[in-house]
Amino acid sequence: MRAAVITTLTGPDAVEVRDVPDPVPQPGQVVVDVEFAGVVFPDVLQTRGEYQLRPELPFTPGWEVAGVVREDAGGFRAGDRVAAMPVIGGFAQTVAVDPGMVFPLPEDVPFEKGAVLPLNYLTMHFALTRRARLETGETVLVHGAAGGVGTAACQLAAAYGARVIAVVSTPDKGAVARAAGAHEVVPVDGFRDEVRRVTDGRGVDVVVDPVGGDRFTDSLRCLAREGRLVVLGFTGREIPTVKVNRLLLANTTVMGAASAEFWRTEPGHAGRQWRDLLPLVQSGAIDPPIGAVYALDQAAAAIREIDQRRAAGRVLIRVR
Repeated sequence: MRAAVITTLTGPDAVEVRDVPDPVPQPGQVVVDVEFAGVVFPDVLQTRGEYQLRPELPFTPGWEVAGVVREDAGGFRAGDRVAAMPVIGGFAQTVAVDPGMVFPLPEDVPFEKGAVLPLNYLTMHFALTRRARLETGETVLVHGAAGGVGTAACQLAAAYGARVIAVVSTPDKGAVARAAGAHEVVPVDGFRDEVRRVTDGRGVDVVVDPVGGDRFTDSLRCLAREGRLVVLGFTGREIPTVKVNRLLLANTTVMGAASAEFWRTEPGHAGRQWRDLLPLVQSGAIDPPIGAVYALDQAAAAIREIDQRRAAGRVLIRVR
């Protein structure tokens, strides 16, 4: 089969597309013939060996896919349409996936949409419902709101009845965030003052932060009384620190949302989350924005678009 392979840990340019053997499934694993694969920030990190999961070289990246089950396994039947989260191996024509990370995909959800649902939407479901305990009527501030995690945050928070304020770096990205459900859009430069203005000085109940970096302190200052800041990652490439005395000023909370680590210890949880999300997908409340679609032979360019923070909407690889 054809697959994109990381050959050295030097970034996206070290990704090559070549012929590799078909995967040999472990007992119970589901073999999926991949139609589309979604590109996510952890794929970028893996090209440099900066993600906590470091397979031996060479290996095929690819966190999330959609396609067709090849043969009966893991409670699925040959021919079933599925989305799946293999974590590695997705940028290939075929991938073997643990059954707990394979999810039924209804006929009315196209493969390209299904391929970009698993990681970001399940992560944001975990972040907003289990970690932040978001309630209807609260206000959510979303950083990186035009990216994959950000658009998922905007859509889910809006679907749950929250007011969504999106932080973006360009007008084009602001348009993507609005299309994803953001009620207000503020520029990253001076976002704290803008948040104060649009909330009449009250602040926000929840901050969704996949970026980190130097905006972290101002995010804390945006929180209303008993507000919660959810840390999802560090696309800004800088891990911030917090002076905990700030948390005392308004009884605020900083919390992590490490969904992948949680799924490893609660193997049935992702499937339960998927069942919660499917009605929102089928109603249109969740509709992942597609930004760019690359052929499998262009996998390096697809990863590079995420690396250079040029993506507005989700980046996809068309495998077949």
